[in-house]
Amino acid sequence: MSNPVKRHKGPAPRPANDNSNLRDRLRAARIGWSDAIFGAIGWGAAMALSAQAWLWLSMAALTTHYWSITALVFCGAALAWPLSLASFRFIAFRRSREAAFAAAFLCLTLFTLGVTAVLFAIIYRNFYAQWHGDPFTKLWLLQLVFTSAAAVYQFAVVGVRLYLPLGVAFLFGASFMLARANGRRMPPRTGRFS
Repeated sequence: MSNPVKRHKGPAPRPANDNSNLRDRLRAARIGWSDAIFGAIGWGAAMALSAQAWLWLSMAALTTHYWSITALVFCGAALAWPLSLASFRFIAFRRSREAAFAAAFLCLTLFTLGVTAVLFAIIYRNFYAQWHGDPFTKLWLLQLVFTSAAAVYQFAVVGVRLYLPLGVAFLFGASFMLARANGRRMPPRTGRFS
């Protein structure tokens, strides 16, 4: 007794791990200038407000670097916004709202902290450059690498506190809004299997 094999009629099935093609994801990841500029200003202002709140709550803003810390946090968050938004849209393309929320939370956190840490490392390195060796020598390269690594470590230990308590609330709010907006902006499928 042999069972006849049933042939699949219609388009070839999609692999289980493929929910879109790369071209669709890249198209969805593009951001407009208004999203980039207004979002960067809003996200930067939110993180600057968070840093100011922490400075007021922890030390009553009794520091000579109050405005420079605020400017650093604002610039780091503003520069991180377009990168976060593009990577979020790439990752969360045609995903559920919960997955989109997780992607937004992760992208905003990593890019905001990463870009701000890099800016802090540049400022930190420029301060210590006066004691470094001649440019582009082996000693200079070692000093550059270790000074930058020390700055990133110092920001990770000391600077992350600037985002508490308001930064986490702003992060949840922004992630929720991005996840909600992601569900409404589903571009049409243009791949082979659509």
